[in-house]
Amino acid sequence: MSRDWRFYLDDMLACCRRVQLFSDGLCKTDFLENRMAYDATVRNLELIGEAARNIPAEVRGNMPDVPWREMVAFRNLLIHGYFGINDDILWDVIKNEIPTLSQRLQAYGKTL
Repeated sequence: MSRDWRFYLDDMLACCRRVQLFSDGLCKTDFLENRMAYDATVRNLELIGEAARNIPAEVRGNMPDVPWREMVAFRNLLIHGYFGINDDILWDVIKNEIPTLSQRLQAYGKTL
């Protein structure tokens, strides 16, 4: 039995909340030094990309402002450790991309 795609959308939102929680109140330097927050955040970003892969193409097409390919690509970069993780990009994703992604997913979820 296949899992309903709406559960993956819920997973993505939950992971966005955790990413924000784990980095809340930390400056970039403190975040990078806090290995538990860093590792937990990276794991949740991986899960966002994994869940994104499981959203059907027709649903993704209804949300063109969500960076589907980029999320999956970032997940691959994180999980496989290609050339290490660029902490500047990671911090940018945490502080700038995740809040926007969360808002977009929440807005779409309200239309279901």
